[in-house]
Amino acid sequence: MKRAFATCLIALALAACGQRAALQPLAGESLPPAPYGADEPLTAEELLETEPQAAPDRNVELRRESEEREDDPFDLPPE
Repeated sequence: MKRAFATCLIALALAACGQRAALQPLAGESLPPAPYGADEPLTAEELLETEPQAAPDRNVELRRESEEREDDPFDLPPE
């Protein structure tokens, strides 16, 4: 019984950690200054967006078929 109560208590505590409201800077703090060339500073949501160059699409399968690898001149045995 105690274990079930502890599990429920931990689950409730973890569920309470999430925030569903819009992000705002802390009291007395402000958002970073506007980027060079921008008229106004970015909002919190715009700051959280990643650019494609920062997180490029990943090509999981680099080789489509079994191919022989080229000889690697830097593949040296350990000393």
